[in-house]
Amino acid sequence: MQTVFYARVSTADQTIAHQEKQAKDAGFSIDRVIADHGVSGVSTRLGERPEGKRLFDMLRAGDVLVVRWVDRLGRNYADVTETIREFMRRGVVIKTIINRMTFDGATTDPMQQAVRDALIGFMAASAQAQAEATKEAQKAGIEHAQANGGKAYKGRKPSFARAQMEAVRDMLAQDIGISVIAKETGLSRQTIYRMKDDPSEAEAALRKWDL
Repeated sequence: MQTVFYARVSTADQTIAHQEKQAKDAGFSIDRVIADHGVSGVSTRLGERPEGKRLFDMLRAGDVLVVRWVDRLGRNYADVTETIREFMRRGVVIKTIINRMTFDGATTDPMQQAVRDALIGFMAASAQAQAEATKEAQKAGIEHAQANGGKAYKGRKPSFARAQMEAVRDMLAQDIGISVIAKETGLSRQTIYRMKDDPSEAEAALRKWDL
């Protein structure tokens, strides 16, 4: 049995080392790290990614697959749910860093299966909704730029970096208090509340400024 951490890095400011550190800080003992670089999770299915395909070839019953969140496993609701169910059928346990969720196919109790499947569906739908919100924000920015002679309006520059935003998300997922997060990240409480209330807007702001 082995514990494999899968990461997808789509932009230059993201690093495998940072994501692996998040996994270890969350208490996971990682045996292998598998990562896809420069691959869009919005347009490319897991099985079509070079290293994502390796996961299907290498994972066996009893292995544990660790991902930052379920959006690492597919491009939309259907992809994510089918990927998780396929791994569960093979006896693989999926665990997430954010929300500390565990999905496996060991239970035979129909009520527990129903609760598990409903949770998988909810998280997959949330992942797609966030991706679509980010895409819409980018589209609105492009349309605004075209309406103003090609000069893009980026809005106010974010007061936080991507690493800070990811740290905030991880600590919020662990139910750490806002005051503690502010002290650890050096961000204001108001900024953290905005990230908590509208994470897709925070992501869109970073992308507009190429941060």
